[in-house]
Amino acid sequence: MKIKTVCVIGLGYIGLPTAALLANRNYYVHGVDVVQSTVDIINEGKIHIVEPELDTFVRSAVNSGNLKADIKPIEADCFILAVPTPFHHNDDLHACPAPNIDYVVAATRSIAPYVRPGNIVILESTSPVGTTDKVAEVLAESGVDTSLVHIAHCPERVLPGHIMRELVENDRIVGGTTAEATKATANFYRTFVSGEVLETDAKTAEMAKLTENSFRDVNIAFANELSILCDKFGIDVWNLIELANRHPRVNILRPGAGVGGHCIAVDPWFIVDAAGGSARLIETARRVNDYKSEWVIEKVKNTALTFENAHGKKPKIACMGLAFKPDIDDLRESPALFITRRLISEGMNIFAVEPNIESFKEFDIVNYEDAVKEADIILFLVSHKEFKQLNCDGKEIIDTCGVLKS
Repeated sequence: MKIKTVCVIGLGYIGLPTAALLANRNYYVHGVDVVQSTVDIINEGKIHIVEPELDTFVRSAVNSGNLKADIKPIEADCFILAVPTPFHHNDDLHACPAPNIDYVVAATRSIAPYVRPGNIVILESTSPVGTTDKVAEVLAESGVDTSLVHIAHCPERVLPGHIMRELVENDRIVGGTTAEATKATANFYRTFVSGEVLETDAKTAEMAKLTENSFRDVNIAFANELSILCDKFGIDVWNLIELANRHPRVNILRPGAGVGGHCIAVDPWFIVDAAGGSARLIETARRVNDYKSEWVIEKVKNTALTFENAHGKKPKIACMGLAFKPDIDDLRESPALFITRRLISEGMNIFAVEPNIESFKEFDIVNYEDAVKEADIILFLVSHKEFKQLNCDGKEIIDTCGVLKS
């Protein structure tokens, strides 16, 4: 079956770039989002998120007539589910967060009335092992003859800030619930992906994405723990890492204020949840990275107390960056935002700085130059490019991300 129309469910950081790319490759794309304002913005040829080149792709796609956004699906040859897969938060710090696939289930139910024999249904959302089978189950419960539909998982593997390029250039893993589904879905991706499209089964594809992000989480945890130890020993961690990395087989990553984002901070818990106590290293790494944010909070509080004892007043603290990584506006699972919220809730005098967003509903966003000028303590949480040439002379500095060392 030749694919001409694609229905993309979820127009966020993955769904919208995917929809825009496909529309610019002469597919007719019907994008679906539950937020009416998002739909309206896209139909004007504009974007509601920050991602280099995305605005050009969306504007071109909408102007060509190949991309239209709506709050409801339509019949299509191919359906792509690109919705969030968070985890259930709980107040027990010792419990493992449980995966939440409610959005996937809801998205699957929303397309069920429109799915026809021969269609391809693709789950792109990073998901616990077995979620693609759950999609098939939900479709079947909704009256779809899944023996006549190709259902597969193809996890996104892109880096925010480089999404439009990596959607095309990166290798992709495709795993279907049947061999036929794998082949049909892989052939679809080969029409717009220049990287290699690797074929496997659905569960292996799901586990592959979780493995990739767990591997990175473990390596970041080593760097974060190293930074805590260096602070205790009075050692410059950035100099230490630079020296250690001169070994030909050592490549230590850069520590930070924790780990955030929609993947690395979430996906390892999917493995831990299913492993029943067997994923000990993966769980430990996750807890180390979560603890790093708590450690930063305690360090700020201690620094603030020292300042108050010396000057007889509470310090003004500039929290530099709220996004989960440099030079983007994405706040999902951001340790910087978590730290800033906690410091505000504990009565600290905070200037919240994030050059990639104009406003935030919880508190005011302060210009970064003004914040540095007014603050007594400069807390660098994200290594945004705007921060690298700032003059912080005379200020107390806590640099969790090495922005002054890069």
